[in-house]
Amino acid sequence: RDEGVAKIMGTVKPYNLAALEDNFIKEIIETRAFSLQKEEERPAVLVNMVDEIVKRCRGSPLAATALGSVLRTKTSEEEWKAISSRSNICTEESGILPILKLSYNDLSSQMKQCFAFCAVFPKDYEIDVDKLIQLWIAHGFIQDHKEVSPETIGNRIFSELASSSFFVDVKQGKATSYERMVGGSYYKRTCKIHDLMHDVALSTMENECGFAPEEPNRIEWLPDTARHLLLSCEKPEIVLNDSLARKSPAIQTLLCDSYMEHPLQHLSKYSTLKALQLHTRRSPFPLKSKHLHHLRYLDLSRSDFEALPEDISILYNLQTLKISGCQELCRLPRQMKYMTALRHLYSHDCPKMSSMPGDLRKLMSLQTLTCFVAGQTSSECSNVGELQHLNLGGQLELNQLENVTEEDAKAANLGKKKELRELTLKWTIGSRDDARVLECVKPHDGLQSLRIESYGGTTFPTWMAMSRNMVEIHLSYCKDLQWLFSSGASFSFPNLKEFTLRGLECLEGWWESSNMEQGKEAVFPQLEKLHILDCAKLTTLPEATLLGESYGRMERPAFPMLKVLELRYLRSFKRWDAVEGPQGAEIMFPQLEELYVAHCGKIKASSGQQKNCEGSETTSAAAADNS
Repeated sequence: RDEGVAKIMGTVKPYNLAALEDNFIKEIIETRAFSLQKEEERPAVLVNMVDEIVKRCRGSPLAATALGSVLRTKTSEEEWKAISSRSNICTEESGILPILKLSYNDLSSQMKQCFAFCAVFPKDYEIDVDKLIQLWIAHGFIQDHKEVSPETIGNRIFSELASSSFFVDVKQGKATSYERMVGGSYYKRTCKIHDLMHDVALSTMENECGFAPEEPNRIEWLPDTARHLLLSCEKPEIVLNDSLARKSPAIQTLLCDSYMEHPLQHLSKYSTLKALQLHTRRSPFPLKSKHLHHLRYLDLSRSDFEALPEDISILYNLQTLKISGCQELCRLPRQMKYMTALRHLYSHDCPKMSSMPGDLRKLMSLQTLTCFVAGQTSSECSNVGELQHLNLGGQLELNQLENVTEEDAKAANLGKKKELRELTLKWTIGSRDDARVLECVKPHDGLQSLRIESYGGTTFPTWMAMSRNMVEIHLSYCKDLQWLFSSGASFSFPNLKEFTLRGLECLEGWWESSNMEQGKEAVFPQLEKLHILDCAKLTTLPEATLLGESYGRMERPAFPMLKVLELRYLRSFKRWDAVEGPQGAEIMFPQLEELYVAHCGKIKASSGQQKNCEGSETTSAAAADNS
């Protein structure tokens, strides 16, 4: 966007993007403006006005998208003329900013508030969408409705703003381990704001946003009018202590991306906070709960304290609490049952947590609980049965399931929690009785991701074999597991894309040998990634003849869509089977791109092994050290 910067960098010759030709601008506007109508239904008088509006866009696709989105809700000639005249103030100096401001002015008051708040994020900042919606709710931009949750309304607002290009680069993908520690989910949705749209938001917020520069002591960065602060600089506490010694802005948002290592001062000046994010290497919590009565969003993830202060339970307005990744945290406040406004509790990746505080069933607004640690039977801690009437969704991890009885597992009522998408079940020490508990925590049929760790049973219950909507299954360190599915179970995973088997020391096969008939439907028709590690007794992959569909001599391979295959530390593994493909070629992995085989000392090919991956686009392969 800046030719001067490109010349200074001098890496390659600058390429100046020319303005888009009018016919392309016209196509963008018409596609947006008439998206709700068929071409033959478009009013002729409005279609004839498009050429005049094209001239206003000065060859900018962003302006065309913004104008088209505004016109989409206008149905009369008078409304279109009004938009055309109001967008006639673009000059060489102002560029397309007036058009973008016009699209902002056309938003509802609620959507204006939500988008303008985004000025708190610097340009090109990757924004976590779920976090953004929680911040909108914390500031009261989204009002409560009896029949629709504010999160649902927030998602609708975000989708509408994204469809009008207020947000760009909207992505949804797997979160990294670090992102999981912060955000809670195995999947993450992010977005950015186009630089020019950010200028629109910033022009609306004026001096309400504050950004600390790299050397804040050399410049006055905090105006008295500041309400929303984001600090990415090192040692943000020093910056805050120095600035608040001289000023007293009514701060409502404070987001610190870097760690704090020293105490905060001037604590009473934080009494107007509604949203706070900080990560501290100091214990205890650096603020006083008595100054935080207005707080609705609190992110303390990745901090080093051992316990939250007990009086944090007086934060009766708190809606979101994030303590994920607090490696030293041992317990939550005992009186959390009084925090009845709490909607989201991110409590995963806290390895020293041994139980949950009592009476969690009283938190009836709770809809996100990323980790529940089942403690030993005690009147001071909650059992999983307390989850019975909580409408939980998203991710749920149940830890220390060896402390859970069948009765409590049934009472948890996971099958009725239709908003759950990811379920993790963990035992500390597995036993044969684990099978009874696992049978009782059957989730609803729409679950997409399942992780089971240190389970002590020899096989899995039948509900796992019937999970047809599952996208991911990860099984780890189930040391007594002999086979995945018992004899007579009919199973198929038509939507499964990723499957991991790790540390299953006794696993001998995929199902009992007596269970030989699986019907005509392939068990893994959509599987793209298969990881098998440290399974000492496993000898082979599923046989294609059991899984395939037969058409004369033609058989469908067991893994027709597999792209990544990883086999490591399988000391008994011998082979995988191929099927006969076109022209007699033997093939099992027609789509394979990556193959990793290491420390599989007995591995050998079935006949025609060298042709197993023929036709695939293999991009990388790890040479096997099979000694």
